Order: sequence, then structure tokens, then C-alpha cells
Amino acid sequence: MTEQAPSTVPTVRHVPDRFRYEIEVDGRTAGFTAYRDRGEQQRVFYHTKVYEAFAGRGLASRLVREALGDVRATGRRVVPVCPYVKAFLEKHEEFADIADPVTPDVVRWIEAELR
Repeated sequence: MTEQAPSTVPTVRHVPDRFRYEIEVDGRTAGFTAYRDRGEQQRVFYHTKVYEAFAGRGLASRLVREALGDVRATGRRVVPVCPYVKAFLEKHEEFADIADPVTPDVVRWIEAELR
């Protein structure tokens, strides 16, 4: 009998009490994208990280794609303060309809939120 290898299919889950979406591989957290909600309309993404042990597998792209899909489903809009989320949006026009620009006001707001 051969031993079955653990599933390597990444899964993304929303962790609202930590204000982030996490991606897991084999039950281990491989990375996250963090946000804060600005009112009822905007979800401001400010940081995305994939841990070094999981780098090079396309996990950040999958994580952000699924997070943006969830944002769309909630009726919110995305503000990409995070450079990775911004670059993702520039390459994936299918999310242009839910993207708002990063303004100086948003930057000041997120900086105050994170203090």
C-alpha cells in the first residue's frame, strides 16, 4: 500500500478578525494579503506577503485573485495601496470595475489606521 501525499492544492480563506486573506498549502499558512475597510464601500489592501519557503509557486497571484473575487462578491471596491495588488490589477483588467485609485487621502487614512 502506498502512502498518499498530502494535498498541495492551495486554499485561500478570509480571516476577518485579522483583517486579511491567507493562502494555505498542506495546512500551513503560506502567505497573506492584509487590508482595512474604509467605511462600507472600500477595502484598502496595504501589504501582501508569501513566505520564502513557498515562493515561486504563483501563490501571491492566486491569493490576490481570490481575495479580489471575494471583495467583488461583497459589493465593495478595492484600493491597492499594496504594490503587489496594484501590479496585479494593472495586469488583470477583469477587476478594473471594482478598483479605486490610491489618493493622498487614502494613504493618510491607512497610515493612521496602522499606527
